[in-house]
Amino acid sequence: MKLVLHELLAAGADTAPALSAPNRTPLTFGALRQLIAATLAALNSVGIGRNDRVAIVLPNGPEMASCFIACASGVTSAPLNPAYRADEFEFYLADLKAKALIVEQGSATPAVAAALKLGVRLIELLPDVQAGAGAFRLNLQPGAPTTQGGLAEPDDVSMLLHTSGTTSRPKIVPLSQRNLAASAQNIRNTLMFRPDDCGLNIMPLFHIHGLIAGVLAPLAAGSQVFCTPGFNALKFFGWMDEARPTWFTAVPTMHQAIASRAPKNLDVIRRHPLRFMRSSSSSMPPQVIREAEAIFGAPLIESYGMTEATHQMASNPLPPGTRKPGTVGLAAGPEVVIMAGDGTLLPRGTGLANTGEIVIRGANVTAGYENNAQANAEAFTSGDASSWFRTGDQGVMDEGGYISITGRLKEIINRGGEKISPREVDEVLMDHPAVAQVVCFGMPHDKLGEEVAACVVLREGLAVTERELQAFVGQRVADYKVPKKILFMDEIPKGATGKLQRIGLAQKLGLV
Repeated sequence: MKLVLHELLAAGADTAPALSAPNRTPLTFGALRQLIAATLAALNSVGIGRNDRVAIVLPNGPEMASCFIACASGVTSAPLNPAYRADEFEFYLADLKAKALIVEQGSATPAVAAALKLGVRLIELLPDVQAGAGAFRLNLQPGAPTTQGGLAEPDDVSMLLHTSGTTSRPKIVPLSQRNLAASAQNIRNTLMFRPDDCGLNIMPLFHIHGLIAGVLAPLAAGSQVFCTPGFNALKFFGWMDEARPTWFTAVPTMHQAIASRAPKNLDVIRRHPLRFMRSSSSSMPPQVIREAEAIFGAPLIESYGMTEATHQMASNPLPPGTRKPGTVGLAAGPEVVIMAGDGTLLPRGTGLANTGEIVIRGANVTAGYENNAQANAEAFTSGDASSWFRTGDQGVMDEGGYISITGRLKEIINRGGEKISPREVDEVLMDHPAVAQVVCFGMPHDKLGEEVAACVVLREGLAVTERELQAFVGQRVADYKVPKKILFMDEIPKGATGKLQRIGLAQKLGLV
């Protein structure tokens, strides 16, 4: 197992394409390695070295991918969502204690004003379009060179990301060089990446899913990454024609949007047969898996990840291994077990007695949240990184080792003492022929504490009433699980990365 990124990125042949993008010539692995060395030398020359924090605010695309890789190889990278507002940038830059901020030259991002206000050094990135997709140079103000230069060591912090902070102040997750290298290799091995693979990346590159599974893992196998400006269902099949990909990874809402447009693009799909598709970051309805596999004639591999694990924890295997739709597959990197509330490890089995919290440990798991003793005491079973990390997900592991997530512990709806998994109700509603998308969640109730609610997006040209859907669900599950409120929407509210967010949805929709 390699411990540092520069060893992983030695995999690609010098002349092989590493990064490509729409209407751009590819950047080779040889050029990417030279870019990494030149970027770190430039940063080191003005006083930015190992473990110094560099925030990155760039649009999705090849320069964001290459800048992240270069920074993560020798300083502490901190990718931020370009869609943040001024106050958010000010909070995150201050919380990260950023030493510098990289933005594209001429960028109108409010991050610039936030950095100037906080005294954070501003570094402009100038894309070098002629040199290939992702090539750039940095415009730096002079400064004294650092004494901590060069490539990162295994225990250096190579990336900082914040948790979503849905129910509390966002926590900083430090991920070491060792964490990144371990996770990239875990994913590379799970998906059996080859040098002739090409991934069509549609995931945002400020998020762990896109950065590690979309970019770093395939590059660690010497294969190509086609970097798009971000997900766009209208452009997906055009990009597919240009990139000629062998695979792509996405969140379930993206897969659903792609599947809905696929019937009009069957010729593109036939021209570029995929080796596999991958889904992660939130639960994938089995109905959508079946639909996508039928359309593309390729397996859809559902996996399970989180920021604190540098993304992947479990994954369904590729053929000839057995895929089990509705599960997130087998442990794929770290150790994964089910733990009871009293801390005992539960045996395999799918009964209620086998249901508990999913806990993990391994080389890809963070050593702990930054400056947050309380969070670490709650997250690790013994309060430190040598013990099990609590994912916050409830689940079971069957006799074959396949893991099923039965709910997010904080998302479980408590209706007068009756505990309801919103995912279970999701899957029932998805069986209705008129339903295209759904997310169930808890809404406040004055007597029961919580009641079941649902947001539903209907298939184009089909109609159904709230009462009809309630009757449909009532025929399949106990009455207390039937949503008492169903909202019909054109689009389900999602977070910045495209994930459905149950927590806080009732408040967002005015049901409080």
